[in-house]
Amino acid sequence: MCTSLTYRDADDNVYFGRTLELTVDLPYQIAYFPAGAAFTSQAEGHPALTYTSTHGFLAVTMPDRVPTADAPIGIGDLKVLEGLNDKGLTFSLLSYPAAGGTQQAVDKTRAVLSASDLGTWALAQFATVQDVKAALADQPVLLEALAILGGVESPFHYVVHDASGASIVIEFNRGVMTVHDNPVGVMTNGPEFGWHLTNLDNYTFLTNVDKSSGTFGAYKATQPDSGIATAGLPASNTSVGRFVRAAYYAQFTEKAATPDQAVQTLAHVMNNFDRPRGVTIDYPDGSGSHLEVAGLDQGGKAAYATEFTSWTNLSDLARTLFFVRDYRSLNFSKFDLKALAGLKQPKVLPLDRLGGAEAEATDLLMGA
Repeated sequence: MCTSLTYRDADDNVYFGRTLELTVDLPYQIAYFPAGAAFTSQAEGHPALTYTSTHGFLAVTMPDRVPTADAPIGIGDLKVLEGLNDKGLTFSLLSYPAAGGTQQAVDKTRAVLSASDLGTWALAQFATVQDVKAALADQPVLLEALAILGGVESPFHYVVHDASGASIVIEFNRGVMTVHDNPVGVMTNGPEFGWHLTNLDNYTFLTNVDKSSGTFGAYKATQPDSGIATAGLPASNTSVGRFVRAAYYAQFTEKAATPDQAVQTLAHVMNNFDRPRGVTIDYPDGSGSHLEVAGLDQGGKAAYATEFTSWTNLSDLARTLFFVRDYRSLNFSKFDLKALAGLKQPKVLPLDRLGGAEAEATDLLMGA
């Protein structure tokens, strides 16, 4: 469903990459929110929580409801799936179906943050992971049933990284919120984050050094090719296998000498998690584990469901550059948050407009 990881260059600058996989194309929107933008988070039965952005940020967003003729989609309906702010803080939403569950009651007179608004709340107000952690200690967050996902309760992990390389995973494991420090900078999907770390203990033998010969009795075996070092990596596209592979690539990929080379290197790394349509499929017998989006299903016309990499994102946290490509392209479109800093109003651009765009897409967004 999703894979995210951090990468460092030779000067220890931090870069972040992630993929998002689903079985359908959704109306993703690239949105820029300037400093000074006002936000409201509303959870049923509680006063609205309002906040104003201190930092401008760019995000891949998704409407949280199906539009109607009487109620078209507005800027307040866009929820952040992936984003980067002008201080190099990133926010990522990754599928985690076990998130729902009974939560501790919060005083009805207290304003709470809907989990659906964690992205705007974090990117708009904070510069570091430590800032986000401190704020979460005092801010109640509630899961809400999402009509556009068939009424399930916010089935996601929420991952935050900053320019120092610090990272946290915010989890609602069966309704209980936990904020985990993430020492590997990697995340995929279920099960819970702590389980992934424990499972990583089973892979202490991994190394990037090829051992291409060995002796068995009087026979000397010789590997006829390079690459045997990766033989121990899980091969499947399950979240468990991808977590181990992501940790491996983040650890052993050569550190690039320059920021531009680092972005290019990270793109090569993320290609290892790119999934073409049809590589794995599920027939409509009820056994699949995909997120279904109301109003955007396949209407029973497709013979099977197949997850594919809807889009891939790269973020340069030091230079505040945001790169994205969708399934139709192998090239990334680049957005420069420094160039967007002068905007006073939000800008929104459909992701599918980038299919034929030039690599530099900042001006395209500014003119949206």
